[in-house]
Amino acid sequence: MTVLWKSFWAAVSLAVLVSLSILLLEPRLSAIDLLPDQGAAWYYWKLPEPTFWSRATAWGFYILHQIFFWGLIRYAIVHRDELRDRGKMHMVNWIGLFGTGAFAALHYLQTAVWYDGLAQDTSVFSSQLSVIFLLVIVLMIEAPRRGLFFGKGGQWLAPARTWLIRYHGYYFAWAVTYTYWFHPMETTAGHILGFVYTFLLMIQGAFVFTRVHTNRWWTVALELSVVIHGVTVAIVAGQEFWPMFFFGFLALFVVTQMHGLGLPSWVKWLISAAFVGGIVLVYSDRGWEYLNEVVRIPVIDYGLVVLLGGIILLIQRRRRAAT
Repeated sequence: MTVLWKSFWAAVSLAVLVSLSILLLEPRLSAIDLLPDQGAAWYYWKLPEPTFWSRATAWGFYILHQIFFWGLIRYAIVHRDELRDRGKMHMVNWIGLFGTGAFAALHYLQTAVWYDGLAQDTSVFSSQLSVIFLLVIVLMIEAPRRGLFFGKGGQWLAPARTWLIRYHGYYFAWAVTYTYWFHPMETTAGHILGFVYTFLLMIQGAFVFTRVHTNRWWTVALELSVVIHGVTVAIVAGQEFWPMFFFGFLALFVVTQMHGLGLPSWVKWLISAAFVGGIVLVYSDRGWEYLNEVVRIPVIDYGLVVLLGGIILLIQRRRRAAT
């Protein structure tokens, strides 16, 4: 195993261990009296009476982290000619990994001492939407290679893909960093899995211009991880519509994502059959009137692909016409 892949697996292992170490904060967190839940638009895990320092540290550390991540991407782009060997670790990759570790420790300290996150001053939907758009952009970038629908229908996004590959890192860095500091390091299963997922996305950014960054199995694993997180959060919250997240995100895998892995046809048919069988099993008990839950997430995601892709292509066409 090369240094590159040893570093990758070490980083993934540390991400899991750091996330599990959040459980050690339980004595401190249990002493905080939170306000009663006030509905879907309410974020429960925030201080009832925020202080100057709880806000200053949450926003200040977030801004520092954001500058670091954007700076890392900018440096990598400017020096991309020096990073042509995709099979080795470069200094920018080491800086990315150690920086991620440093901000993990900083967030841990911030939660233990001041607790609050960006959720105190922003909408709960902003964090969710930032990740949704991230996943949609991945669908757009990969569409010319793996298609949108069963391996077909993605070539029209090829011109947009060039632009997205050049600039997607800045948006991804914002979405991940913002979501990271939106939440305090709470000990619920949903939070811990969420931090594991966020750390994995940061690791993806740290391995920019390496074979790890473009490994199709790794990138699909990142796309699929949202299934585990989404379902866990729904179940922990006592939401009966957890199948919407489970089958909705799995539908994206069956319709789009698995077709970029080079799987044999029989494996794809087996996965598809298991997917349909799961739907029959769950909704025969839950009620067929809820079957529309399966298509809600795919309709939104594919709709956003068409909308954003169309906007980018229109802008590109007008720029060409202007020149």
